[in-house]
Amino acid sequence: MTESNGTGPVDRPSPRGPIEDMPDWEKRFRAPRVSLPDWAEDAPERSLFVSNATGTYELYAWDRATGGQRQVTDRPNGTTDGVLSPDGEWIWWFDDKDGDEFGVWRRQPFAGGPDEPAVPGLDPSYPAGLVLGRDGRTAVVGRSTDEDGTTLHLAHVGADAEPVEIYRHRESAGVGDLSHDGTLIAVEHTEHGDAMHSALRVLRPDGTTVAELDDTKGGTVELGLEALGFAPVTGDTRLLVGHQRRGRWEPLVWDVVTGEESDLALELPGDVSAEWYPDGSGLLVVHSFEARSELFRYDPATRALTRIDTPPGTVSGATARPDGSVEYLWSSAAEPPAVRSTNGGVVLDPPGMKCPASVPVHDVWVEGPGGRIHALVQKPAGATGPLPTVFDIHGGPTWHDSDAFAAGPAAWVDHGYAVVRVNYRGSTGYGREWTDALKHRVGLIELEDIAAVREWAITSGLADPERLILTGGSWGGYLTLLGLGVQPDAWALGIAAVPVADYVTAYHDEMEALKALDRTLLGGTPEEVPERFEASSPLTYVDQVKAPVYISAGVNDPRCPIRQIDNYVKRLASRAAPHEVYRYDAGHGSLVIEERIKQVHKELTFATNHLSPHH
Repeated sequence: MTESNGTGPVDRPSPRGPIEDMPDWEKRFRAPRVSLPDWAEDAPERSLFVSNATGTYELYAWDRATGGQRQVTDRPNGTTDGVLSPDGEWIWWFDDKDGDEFGVWRRQPFAGGPDEPAVPGLDPSYPAGLVLGRDGRTAVVGRSTDEDGTTLHLAHVGADAEPVEIYRHRESAGVGDLSHDGTLIAVEHTEHGDAMHSALRVLRPDGTTVAELDDTKGGTVELGLEALGFAPVTGDTRLLVGHQRRGRWEPLVWDVVTGEESDLALELPGDVSAEWYPDGSGLLVVHSFEARSELFRYDPATRALTRIDTPPGTVSGATARPDGSVEYLWSSAAEPPAVRSTNGGVVLDPPGMKCPASVPVHDVWVEGPGGRIHALVQKPAGATGPLPTVFDIHGGPTWHDSDAFAAGPAAWVDHGYAVVRVNYRGSTGYGREWTDALKHRVGLIELEDIAAVREWAITSGLADPERLILTGGSWGGYLTLLGLGVQPDAWALGIAAVPVADYVTAYHDEMEALKALDRTLLGGTPEEVPERFEASSPLTYVDQVKAPVYISAGVNDPRCPIRQIDNYVKRLASRAAPHEVYRYDAGHGSLVIEERIKQVHKELTFATNHLSPHH
């Protein structure tokens, strides 16, 4: 095994050097960026957002009335999980240890001041949702632990009373929403045992049940529901719900007291999500289709659907403001992200270095064993193939790559590589059947789709078959290690970040919610279906790996824990297979920009050192 020291042929000047000497790929990581600001329901001038302005992702308060901005959190490994109370008086943030995702909620006055435990009576846990009441006192806190499963607690903040447990189950669950008047609590749960498809239950604050909605019919049907939010009007008992009844995500309105369901039937081809306008008069609709997204306003009274003008690309967040305007976070593969408003212009423009643009993606459709596969391709401007090509595989697995700005793929393009991203079976945005195809033959199904796109990349003349790199993070890292063993002659190099490497050990060491997902994907525990875990584990095929392997891992990762990666690395080392391992002090990835640049630099260097030059 080798340990990279970060030196090599890839040019990387000191961050303290002149900006004009810094390569574009590094500027894309360093350029200050912001999330879509969240705003307080009853104090809309008060907002909360995430930014990397200090070099680490942290929470910031923004008073729109004065223009003042203030950094709220300051921790070595960053903070991104925060909630603004509806009255705008408090900022709640989740305090874990170095990215291990296990901790407690703290709160801080909006104007600044000391942090305090938000709910002193609750022990540390993994978070399972949080919703704060408009009365300034009520909070519903979701917790997940290996010992208790999921518990939900009603807390009276600032009072001496202990928080009251209102829900408990071994399987995964989470807080959905709290009604405008605080009398109804929506819970997403998987008591039926299918962690990929939630059912809904509405509780009173005392924990008694008001209503149930279960499209899984007790776990016998693969149809999920999600709570999108109660109507923002006191006394209104309508809950906006996402459903999959027509093969994709769409919204309906469910009156949880009368039981009446109003299906919106918007007839849009892709996945549709929605949220209420602040006065309850309409819905802000986000439509995601074939790796791009668009916005609409829906009027329930007239059933009119009106398009909101946004550029082609991806809207990764949107919110309707009290004045009727819509703020949204937009980007494309070529254009860096910006928070824009339908009122015109950029809402929040961080000062400092501007982010360099990249190249656009083009779409490719490839026939695969399970249907047409959508892939997104980028290559250096003007370049002709065959090129060294990186297959950059997304995580999730229920997620998808889109026409959105990404500094990682752009770095490969800057160094002369083509980049191919594959929305394999299991990806979202192509219908429920495509997502749910990921069962039992886990990992192997996705690799069949990646192989089909790989074949296209070679026969089309894009990719040099001798210089193909397989890479990805999280589930993409898992597929990288699995692919190197299952398809050993297909890849010249593998680069896996925070991967699953030994599926059985990973199952036993990971957080409880992920155990539930693995039981759903594979049909049981490693003891119940050992042959499926074996067939899907990279460790099973480690002795077939021919390509050099680079692995990076966070030592505090609760999702892809370090012990199972060590098991895989020991097997590589036992036969002196070329590999490099980089461990760093964080969880499932890093929120520290310097660390992220260091990792990309190591990956680029590893590729340069091990990839044969073009013949």
